[in-house]
Amino acid sequence: MRNVPFRSVVAVVLSAVMLLAFQSCKSQYELMLESHDVPAKYKMAFDLFDAGKYAKAAGMFESLKIAVGGTAQDDTVQYYTAYSHYCYGDMAAAEQAFESFINVYPRSPFADKARFMYLDCLYSSTYRYELDQTPTYKALAAIANYLIDYPDSEYAAQCHAMIDRLEERLDRKEYESAKLYYTIEDYKAAHYALKLVLKEDADNVYREDIMYYTVMSAYKYAFNSVADRQRDRYVTFTDDYFTFVSEFPDSKYRKELDGLAAKVQNILNKK
Repeated sequence: MRNVPFRSVVAVVLSAVMLLAFQSCKSQYELMLESHDVPAKYKMAFDLFDAGKYAKAAGMFESLKIAVGGTAQDDTVQYYTAYSHYCYGDMAAAEQAFESFINVYPRSPFADKARFMYLDCLYSSTYRYELDQTPTYKALAAIANYLIDYPDSEYAAQCHAMIDRLEERLDRKEYESAKLYYTIEDYKAAHYALKLVLKEDADNVYREDIMYYTVMSAYKYAFNSVADRQRDRYVTFTDDYFTFVSEFPDSKYRKELDGLAAKVQNILNKK
């Protein structure tokens, strides 16, 4: 029998020792992830969740999905997978998991809360008013559908608060977009754009500010016009001014606009 080189024997022994050492370094959590003991994994998943270790709980619930598929535990595992992601703050993963859960288990006892948390994920994924508002429209549509399905939900007040904040964001985007023309001193375009905002959305929460800048745009457009066009444009300012003060008689802008109106009236009287 051919002798095995001593160096090879040492290498094999060292490899075995290192493997054993590596396995011994694995945590109980890692060993359980690889385990096929479903009841033990199920218990550990909830123990982790209850202890507030949501990232690990999500991983453990994820590892149970295939094993419990089609069983009475399936919707519970699917729900707590999403819920763990949600509690951990991974809203993208939670949104995807909740959406999957809602589609598969629309009649589950967890459905109401799952749909609300899905809405919260959508709300969290919306952007500030300067950016693309496509996620805002998606969230608003989902919230409206939820309130139709669950009009008496315990989360209804929170949903209405979300709607108010999202609609305020859309209102501000329209207002700021139109006001930009005023900022860059294109007063004719500003006047048109600001009026268009209120034509399309009369209930815009920035209505007072929009009407103020409409009046100011009319004034500055007239003031910067050639002499033979000023009269008609000052008349437009006067019309906008009276519309404003009739709607907002106690406005913070009233004193400033009254001063401009008096100035314009003197100009019109001279002309």
